[in-house]
Amino acid sequence: MNLLSIGGSDPSSGAGIQSDIKVFSTLKAHGLTVITAITGQNTSSFGMVEPVSDEILKNQLDKVFFDFKVDGIKIGMVYNSRIMKVIHNRLKKLKIPIVVDPVIRSTTGGDLIEKSAIKDFKKLIVPLATVISPNKFEAEILSNSKIDLKNPPNKIAQKIQKMGAKNVVITGIETKNNKISDFVLEKNTKYAIYSNKIDSINHGSGCNYSAAIIYSLAKKKNIKESVKFAKEFTFNSIKNAKNLGRGIVITDVLEDKYISQLSESINKFVAMKNIYKNIPECQTNFVFAKKKPKSTKDILGISGRIIKAGKKVIVAGNLEYGGSKHVATALLVINKKFPEINSAINLKFQTSTISKIKKSKFVMTSYNRLDEPKNVKNKGSTIQWGIKHAIKNSKKTPDIIYHKGDFGKEPMILVFGKTPDDVLQKILKIV
Repeated sequence: MNLLSIGGSDPSSGAGIQSDIKVFSTLKAHGLTVITAITGQNTSSFGMVEPVSDEILKNQLDKVFFDFKVDGIKIGMVYNSRIMKVIHNRLKKLKIPIVVDPVIRSTTGGDLIEKSAIKDFKKLIVPLATVISPNKFEAEILSNSKIDLKNPPNKIAQKIQKMGAKNVVITGIETKNNKISDFVLEKNTKYAIYSNKIDSINHGSGCNYSAAIIYSLAKKKNIKESVKFAKEFTFNSIKNAKNLGRGIVITDVLEDKYISQLSESINKFVAMKNIYKNIPECQTNFVFAKKKPKSTKDILGISGRIIKAGKKVIVAGNLEYGGSKHVATALLVINKKFPEINSAINLKFQTSTISKIKKSKFVMTSYNRLDEPKNVKNKGSTIQWGIKHAIKNSKKTPDIIYHKGDFGKEPMILVFGKTPDDVLQKILKIV
């Protein structure tokens, strides 16, 4: 995947082009860059801005688009009107997702756009946006209105949407219960996504957020999935921020080894020949637990599912901690008795698959849902009861647990392993 960042250079690498490259690299995407301005800044103060010439800006854009298939674009710092005109003319006919991060002022106090150019920004850059992601301050500047009781986020977002942006996300709105809300206005719906508040001033969170959104959109995720992914990604980057200079902390986009490993195995799974035949009606989830998981929130899973579309298999949703309920619950139960088991997947029940498992050296056990007590059924904790029942007398670590279903309940096969790759290797031998 090739993602293009159009914006300013930040020598501290806390924000701007350098920050976007770090995000794209962490997410295993190839980052392309077009620099609009050179800034002098660090974690303590802001110095000078020197915008590039029209000629070099056009040349950068031409060279990138001639040589690369660009899957998504993020637009950050566009300092003046002439830069905006060049970008608008080059991008206006493109049919790929574009995220606009309307950076107006640096965290260290420098102006990142000429005041006289804000009118052209609204006219030329905002209409390019698949998503525009202003923070509260930036949304107020663009709408020329304060966010308050008379002008709630919905009203401000509508004003920005009328400028031409397809979807508007206003970030960083504090709530009464000490949460941070991101308000989202799509074409036909509106909603808010919440997270806990981290009390710290940082350099780079806005850039991380918009870069994560364009990554997710380029992966064909919808707006809500992309915003949720970006919010979690950014929250973690703030949580991991480091004091590298003499001023404010710089966000750190650490690679999550659990996400990397599970993502790689999921990609291999969906690419397996005829794997669509093994996707159950309730669809599939693939999960991976942190060490000593205490709840399903410590288990990484797909927020949607791996779904069957004809003979194709598609990943619908992002990887999130707490993204799975049933498969994650099964893994949580088995991990308590066999802590070396940290990954699992559910597959369609087929007698042919059971026959292959029996011929293999895998340890297999099962449970009968007809034996399930009524009080368990009423509480809706079937999977927990079933896995406990299946491993109650097991001395060996099970590789596979299955059940043959019940009235209105689909039969299922669960494959367990130490890692997602371990699970994948077992699947290759039984399907």
